[in-house]
Amino acid sequence: MNDKVQAVAVKIMDKEYKVACPKGEHESLVASAKEVDTRMRDIRKSGKVLNADRIGVLVALNLAHELLTAKTQVTNIDDNVLDRIDQLQARIHETMETCAANENSKTH
Repeated sequence: MNDKVQAVAVKIMDKEYKVACPKGEHESLVASAKEVDTRMRDIRKSGKVLNADRIGVLVALNLAHELLTAKTQVTNIDDNVLDRIDQLQARIHETMETCAANENSKTH
């Protein structure tokens, strides 16, 4: 491993994994592993799925769905913000034109 990457050991469902991790992102990786572990244990506790591979796939699908939903929400928020900025720019432009017209009428 180079000096920008370090090996980090994480435990998911009592199994240890060594994962290459960029320096400075250790805490994020550990938190992610804890989230995966929690979700996998929750699915296993439900008793409907016992196979670890299947549990892992279900967790991955759930996380991917949440990620895609969040991305869609962010895109919608971004679009709404851009629309609002366009509206504000139009109002500023109108206000500046009104002020300029008022100034011109005062000087004549």
